[in-house]
Amino acid sequence: MQKLLISIIVTASVFSSGCSTVGDGLESAASVTEWIPQALDKAPLVYRPTILQGNVINQEQVNQLKPGMSRSQVRFVLGSPTLQDVFHDDRWDYPYTEGVGSTPDEYKYLSVFFKGDQLVRVAGDLHPQPESEREPVEPPAVVTVPDWEPEPRTLWEYLTDTVTLKNFD
Repeated sequence: MQKLLISIIVTASVFSSGCSTVGDGLESAASVTEWIPQALDKAPLVYRPTILQGNVINQEQVNQLKPGMSRSQVRFVLGSPTLQDVFHDDRWDYPYTEGVGSTPDEYKYLSVFFKGDQLVRVAGDLHPQPESEREPVEPPAVVTVPDWEPEPRTLWEYLTDTVTLKNFD
């Protein structure tokens, strides 16, 4: 079904724009490669999942960052950096995009800077909030479930259950 839909869209794009665009070289390839995802995004029968790329970082995680934290502590709070530049060893980048289909709607970016092994500053879309502006974090609810204990069986019941066949109606 998808191959049929794609072939119909490509054929329609070639005939609607004229045959002269097929031989134009790189410009026609760029226009077709831009037009096809846009047409597929508008098609009613094509499933467009929400695509999350990068590290999802929230305000609570950024609030845990303190100057002087080691690299391993920052990695524990934020996760491994998505971008770690070879030329800028003291900078970790955490980009994040979210969108439906091929068009991202939301862009977020966070960079942490180190001097040696200690965190110096945080830059990007999220910043650590002052203590007075922070919302209280509720601890996760802990539910205790009693252990399951089977009913005690006699030796005779144990032997008959393991040796005999059950009713297979």
